[in-house]
Amino acid sequence: MGHAVRFKGHESFVLREGWLEKGLREVKQNPRVFFENYGADALGVGPNMAKAIRYWLKCGGLTRENPRIGAELTELGELMLQEDPYFEDIGSLWIVHCNIARNREQATAWQMFFNEFEYEEFTREELEDAMQKLAAQAAGGQSVSPRSVKDDCGAILHMYLGKRQENRDPEEKNISPFGSLGLLKETGDGYVKEQPMLHRLPAEMVLYLMAELPDINRGIHIEELLTVPGGPGRILNLKRTGLMEQLEQLEQKEKVILNQTAGLDMAYLPQQTEPKMVLRQYYESQSVHNGHAARRTGD
Repeated sequence: MGHAVRFKGHESFVLREGWLEKGLREVKQNPRVFFENYGADALGVGPNMAKAIRYWLKCGGLTRENPRIGAELTELGELMLQEDPYFEDIGSLWIVHCNIARNREQATAWQMFFNEFEYEEFTREELEDAMQKLAAQAAGGQSVSPRSVKDDCGAILHMYLGKRQENRDPEEKNISPFGSLGLLKETGDGYVKEQPMLHRLPAEMVLYLMAELPDINRGIHIEELLTVPGGPGRILNLKRTGLMEQLEQLEQKEKVILNQTAGLDMAYLPQQTEPKMVLRQYYESQSVHNGHAARRTGD
């Protein structure tokens, strides 16, 4: 029996500016929105683009679908709509990125790129060759279209470089906001995975990923956080120094316990560290911070 994998579910459209907030709002108003001309009329886009919006909402963990009800917002989707409906907080993009990059079933190429593709520097040909091999392994005997894998490679580069696609109308808003995360850079010879600028990466994103790891309450070696699939090293492209800076911030907030004495190099989470509570507390802290900033501006 084959494994659950999916390639080119995005209809050749990477996630664009404004799509998430538009999709969340329309699903909230009408759970059947994607069952009425694919949602094209309500979303004000073509049918294929509407299918792509539907796909990215599901991949990002913002919606789920029930054949009887239609689409509905997940708890995360409700939280986003309530706390940051226009995705102005870069933490919101990071959360969606984390979910896509761990979603093997629906965004297989993204999951492979961040968790299994070992190159830090690479050409497009090296990316495509390695991803074809990983796709064949992931499919477990299922037939996988080489063209679909190749197209997903191009979509990943487009999405995280934040560049316009070639041969597109320059007036068309096809730049992805995920380029602002700083995870990928184009070089003269190809591409390189980059550690993002840490001041643009909330430490709570490391905590969110840690809270999802199995057996995390028993503690985890810091080196393992750099290499474990689904962990912050893989998903956020963090080097050891960057990871330690984030962990130390979390330790100061009493959200992580570090033990580097007597030869140990371990990180522990306090009891009851649930991923959904990490995100709720993050948005609460942002609201407090923004409230203080607004009051200072008014003084």
